[in-house]
Amino acid sequence: MSPRVKLALIGLACAAPFILGTAAYLFGWAPGQAANYGELIAPRPLAGPPLDALRGKWVLVSFDTAACDAYCEKKLYFMRQARTAQHKNMGRVERLWLLTDAGKPRAELLSAIEGTRIARMVDSLQGFPGNAVDHIYVIDPLGNLMMRFPRDPDPSKILKDLQRLLRLSQIG
Repeated sequence: MSPRVKLALIGLACAAPFILGTAAYLFGWAPGQAANYGELIAPRPLAGPPLDALRGKWVLVSFDTAACDAYCEKKLYFMRQARTAQHKNMGRVERLWLLTDAGKPRAELLSAIEGTRIARMVDSLQGFPGNAVDHIYVIDPLGNLMMRFPRDPDPSKILKDLQRLLRLSQIG
């Protein structure tokens, strides 16, 4: 093989990734699609009485009134199931229901969500993005609000995100 052919093959091998990458992009391949289901939020440190006791744990947070309609019950159920499905990592995850009013939850609901911590909304926890009642939020072990799940979430995707967080996290 002549030196010119060898040089041309080396040049082609070096240019191939650029040519193939450009072609893939032009024909519809979308690089950088998010692997997570939940919406990442710019980390925002949170502090206050209900959260200080949960430092060092991943916390799933739901906001609702004490009357707790069907959607509220569904969110609390999803949070319970996502935590239970973590098996050996279950102790790394806590659930927090922040009450937005002064009412008292029904006894049968409290027994169904046993283990969920319940606290009243405090001023230091104001300002969650979006309509807080619509979402389930995730707080990291350092106390930073970092993710929220959409209204009417897919529980299997919540589980997948939580498993990924626990697997990759070196804290909590």
